[in-house]
Amino acid sequence: MRYISVSASDLSAVGYDPKSKTLEIQFHNGIYRYSNVPEYVYNGLMSASSHGVYFYQNIKEKYPYSKIG
Repeated sequence: MRYISVSASDLSAVGYDPKSKTLEIQFHNGIYRYSNVPEYVYNGLMSASSHGVYFYQNIKEKYPYSKIG
């Protein structure tokens, strides 16, 4: 999975696999994998004016996740 750097206070990079609908977000305290994330949610995150606000409003606690790193 290829990661793209983002400018946010909590997030530092984002990766997405559209086949498995897996979103990986690198935070300053580790990497988390989110499952069953539709591609439009990923696209919304990457085009948001604030990646952190979008994450907290549209991804956190809405999709199953696990810490992987």
